[in-house]
Amino acid sequence: MKKFTIWIVSIIIGVSFLGLLGLQMHYIEQMVKMRKEQFDESVVRSLNQASRNLEQNETFRYLENFMRDNMQQLGPDSMAESASGTGNGWAEGNSLMQAGRQGASGFEVHTVVKHPAMMPKVLRLERGNSIDEATKSFQEYVKNAYVYHKGVLDEVIYTILYKASDKPLEERINFRLLDQDIRNALENNGISIPYHFTVSTSDGREVYRCPDFEGKGGDYSYSQVLFRNDPAGRIGIVKIHFPDMNAYLLETARMMIPALAFTIILFVTFVYTIYVIFRQKKVTEMKNDFINNMTHEFKTPISSISLAAQMLADQSVKKSEAMYENLSRVINDETKRLRFQVEKVLQMSLYDRDNIAFKQKELDAHQLLESVIKTFTLKVSQNGGSISSDFKAEQAEIYVDEMHFTNVIFNLMDNAVKYKRDDVDLHLTIRTWNTGTKLNISIEDNGIGIQKDDLKRIFEKFYRVHTGNKHDVKGFGLGLAYVKKIVNLQSGVIHAESEYGHGTKFIITLPTIKQ
Repeated sequence: MKKFTIWIVSIIIGVSFLGLLGLQMHYIEQMVKMRKEQFDESVVRSLNQASRNLEQNETFRYLENFMRDNMQQLGPDSMAESASGTGNGWAEGNSLMQAGRQGASGFEVHTVVKHPAMMPKVLRLERGNSIDEATKSFQEYVKNAYVYHKGVLDEVIYTILYKASDKPLEERINFRLLDQDIRNALENNGISIPYHFTVSTSDGREVYRCPDFEGKGGDYSYSQVLFRNDPAGRIGIVKIHFPDMNAYLLETARMMIPALAFTIILFVTFVYTIYVIFRQKKVTEMKNDFINNMTHEFKTPISSISLAAQMLADQSVKKSEAMYENLSRVINDETKRLRFQVEKVLQMSLYDRDNIAFKQKELDAHQLLESVIKTFTLKVSQNGGSISSDFKAEQAEIYVDEMHFTNVIFNLMDNAVKYKRDDVDLHLTIRTWNTGTKLNISIEDNGIGIQKDDLKRIFEKFYRVHTGNKHDVKGFGLGLAYVKKIVNLQSGVIHAESEYGHGTKFIITLPTIKQ
């Protein structure tokens, strides 16, 4: 599948996943918002009911007090008169109400008509009276009683408004009863979570705070006016706060959380799958490059050997001793070249094996490096270059596999020759120094260098630095991967430093053997 097609499919699926996540988040947000609105409405309705209950309780309490006090003031004679039904109730009530407005107690008015005779006078009719006359008398009685009782209630309300409001809120409110009313009202509206509340005056002076009240509440605080019909300076305000409001609101979206979690897991899995696909595609491309390079590398020496063999077998070509010597040299050189390429491929079979059987022994790193330098000097000089060494390490004894570690140094020096600059003579510098109990070996060249993006990946298997349209640099992209693998397996580390256009330095750090 082409990379463009993979990108298109990935974008479509990714946008679909993000859209699904967005819809789920929006749905959860709307559910929480709807539950919040329902909660607000229920709390306001509950507080309003609790406030009305508080006002009604105060009204009933005043009526009971008025009744009890008036019964004590009237005494048994007045109560007997009221029970016998003597006297004109309406006239007496009317006169007492007028007296109450002039300073007499309105209580007496209440009691006189609150206990009428056991049988109204209008119903005790003499024989012979007509039914129409009794009906008219009864209607007149009900009318007078209604007007009277309405006046009594008006006076009671007047008394509550202008006498009860003079008392402080601490005396007017039973906070335990208010708490109970609030709780009952909330439960009737489907709210059973904990709450805290305070009661304060209109000017902000707090008169009561529940013992477990916490914080100011923020968006989850509600308030309600108490005694709303009182003068503005005498009203009270109850504020209620719900500390567990977040958990209550999220309870609605609890069923959506698993679906959201699974969607996120699927999205992460999709992203990882796309990453693996691109990585495998890159590995496939590198393997294809490896096969192409290997084919080219093998084709050249095989062609040279085949051509030399054909010339030796051709009887029509006159062969001199010099020609035999030249053809033998070509066959020998190309065979060595072919064997070297096969050896590099075989070396990489060790890359994926962690149980390589090393033949480690104590070696002097300086002697090993000098041996490699002598062997490599001819190849460097043929390319117009030179090699210098600077060995400053006092402790150079290391415990490594001689063959593999020699191949490591050889590969690094061979890369320096491959990637030399055309405008400057090649120069290789080999240095050693100690850092604590570690031996550092650096191989530095003045070649073309490596760009930063490539420098991060030069130790990856099959990775090769692009050199534009040049095809004179051959290889499989295996050398540096092999180098890193061998160094790591021998308890060492390797890293590269490079400035593009000025050269590259490889630094190997290995533990030394203390005498």
